Amino acid sequence: MSTWKAAQLDRLKPLVFLLGLFPLGRWVWLGFNNGLSANPAEFLTRSSGVWALVLLLLTLALSPVRRLLAQPALVRWRRMLGLFSFFYAALHTLAWAWWDRSGDWLSMWQDVVQRPLIAIGVVAVLILLALTLTSTHGWQKRLGRGWSRLHQTVYLAAVLSILHFYLIRTGKNDVVEVYVYGLVLVGLLVLRRWPVLNKTVH
Repeated sequence: MSTWKAAQLDRLKPLVFLLGLFPLGRWVWLGFNNGLSANPAEFLTRSSGVWALVLLLLTLALSPVRRLLAQPALVRWRRMLGLFSFFYAALHTLAWAWWDRSGDWLSMWQDVVQRPLIAIGVVAVLILLALTLTSTHGWQKRLGRGWSRLHQTVYLAAVLSILHFYLIRTGKNDVVEVYVYGLVLVGLLVLRRWPVLNKTVH
C-alpha cells in the first residue's frame, strides 16, 4: 500500500467535517419530522452523550490504525475528531444543565455532589475542555513535554465517560452497549502497548 500524503488527507477534511456534523443534522431533521421520540429532551441528552463517546473512541483509534496501515498522515484528522467529541460532550452537558437542572447553578452543584455518575461525567468533560483549549500548535510549544503528558489524559476521559455511561444504563438494566464501548477501549489500550505497533510508524 502506498503512503498517503498529508495533502491528500487534507483535501478530505471537509468530508470528515461534514460527517462530524451528521448527528447534529440528524437531530434537526428528526425535529422537523417529529422523530425525536416522546421525550425529545431525554433523546437529545442521551444521543449527544453517545456521539461524544463514539467520536472520542474514533479519535483514540486513529493512532493504532495509522500504525497498522503505515499511514502516519492520518494523524491530521485526529484533532478534528477530538474537537467534535468535545462539541457533543458540551451539548450533552448543556442538555443536562438546561433540561434536567433548569439552568439552576445550585441545583447543578447539588447534582454533582450527590450523584457520582454526574460528578464522573463532569470530570470527563473538564478533561476534554482542557485538551480542546490546548490542542493548538501554539499551546504545544508553550507546554513542551508537558503537552504530551496532558494529552495522555484523554484515555482517562474515555474511561470516565464509559463509567458514566455504565452508571446511567445500569439503573435501567441495559448495559450491553456500554460493554461494547468498553471492549473497544480495552482493545485500543492493548494496541497502544503492542510492541509491534510501537516499532512501526509514529
